[in-house]
Amino acid sequence: MDFHLIEENLRQSFRALVPGRPFGRVVELPGVSIASLGVEFQMFNAAFLSARVDNSDELKRRIETARGHFDREGIPWSFWVCEDWLGWLARRKLGAVFGRNGLRCSSEMPGMAATALAPLRQPLPRLDLRRVDSAKALADFRMVGALCFHVPGNWFAEVFDSTDPEARPGFRTLVGYLDGEAVATAAYVASPATAGPGIAGPGAVGLYNIATIPAKRGRGIGEAVTRLAADAARAETGRVPVVLQSSAMGRDLYQRLGFKTVARISVYNS
Repeated sequence: MDFHLIEENLRQSFRALVPGRPFGRVVELPGVSIASLGVEFQMFNAAFLSARVDNSDELKRRIETARGHFDREGIPWSFWVCEDWLGWLARRKLGAVFGRNGLRCSSEMPGMAATALAPLRQPLPRLDLRRVDSAKALADFRMVGALCFHVPGNWFAEVFDSTDPEARPGFRTLVGYLDGEAVATAAYVASPATAGPGIAGPGAVGLYNIATIPAKRGRGIGEAVTRLAADAARAETGRVPVVLQSSAMGRDLYQRLGFKTVARISVYNS
């Protein structure tokens, strides 16, 4: 499977969160896409590669292009790098080039994809997966996310700021309840058909914000919420490939579910 399915869906997930924000920006620059929410949480003020990079000098120019935009905005930012865009000369010096330009690597994630999920091996918890369409559900989504992703609650609340499904129509947020308690979250985003620059191909649906509160881990909730979110996404978008970026904690689970690593994503913070 082609890495473009993953990197395009990742960019789309940020673009889908921008509409209606007073400081939100979606900008296409030479070789760089900007999708910035204009928020305090710098991971959501993002730059992305949008074309191949063959050497470290070109990589430096892309970083400078992104920095010029965010310096004008006056906000902290991050560069999400799909390393499959890089030629070997650029990839070999990736960390050093970003370091010399004042950005540090904060996370590395395999980009994974599946055309179908593996059959169930054992019964899973009966999770009640609900859309975030009320103040209570939004508060639960924020609580689980801030706890699991280790970020201040006000940062998470600034990113996920609405219960109106039309406010961010491309970004669906979900909360999983077990016996009435909010224990997990998920989100999904559909991306348009693409298989690379100028190449027509199937679109994809991306899963994001998959998390289970620490007290409930090891009970199959992570698998349950992943399966339910994938089912909900495909019911809306059709049977397109499902993609995600995995944490180290989730990688074994996703491999058991049939996901295969087809890309590598690194995040560098200003």
